[in-house]
Amino acid sequence: MLKTILIVFEVLVCLGLIITILMQSGRASGLSGAIAGGADSLLGKKKGLDEFLSKISTGLAAAFFIITLLIAMIE
Repeated sequence: MLKTILIVFEVLVCLGLIITILMQSGRASGLSGAIAGGADSLLGKKKGLDEFLSKISTGLAAAFFIITLLIAMIE
């Protein structure tokens, strides 16, 4: 019963992780993005929605990792 609940929760976290990663803007968009985007990523100029989605992605990735370990321990 507990394993089934964890698997369902893991699938939901996985879908959320996929959605948040796909919603983030790309780092390089063409030639101008390759020059300016590289400098922005080095200097840490992520603002607004991208920063928020990045934090959510980090949290969901950590949750996915922990849930996967819990499922492996149950078996």
